[in-house]
Amino acid sequence: MDYLSIKHVHMGCAAASGALFLLRGAWMLRASPALQQRWVKILPHLIDTALLASAIALAVWSGQSPGSQPWLAAKLCALLAYIVLGTIALKRGKTPAVRGAAFALAVLVFAYIVAVAVSKQAWPL
Repeated sequence: MDYLSIKHVHMGCAAASGALFLLRGAWMLRASPALQQRWVKILPHLIDTALLASAIALAVWSGQSPGSQPWLAAKLCALLAYIVLGTIALKRGKTPAVRGAAFALAVLVFAYIVAVAVSKQAWPL
């Protein structure tokens, strides 16, 4: 698979991951039983695994690393924050207010990750 194909897989997985997170967040805010469906618990892990694998493939293919590219380091740090906020929003938050705040922050962090990816700048303003 060439670089452009891997990049398109990565972008598609990022879009699917973000859309599914928004859907799961909406269900969480409504306390919907849909959030407990089996596919809702499995599909995000499959998409995010493909997203991570394609990210690693892109970095290896292009010879870039977080140590040499500040934008990539920023994206990686933001990814960790997104994961933590996402788990608080969808699983670990003790109250609806905590889950809602974590969800809103996770959406902002996701938008930041996309902006960094598009601009290749750690501060994409």
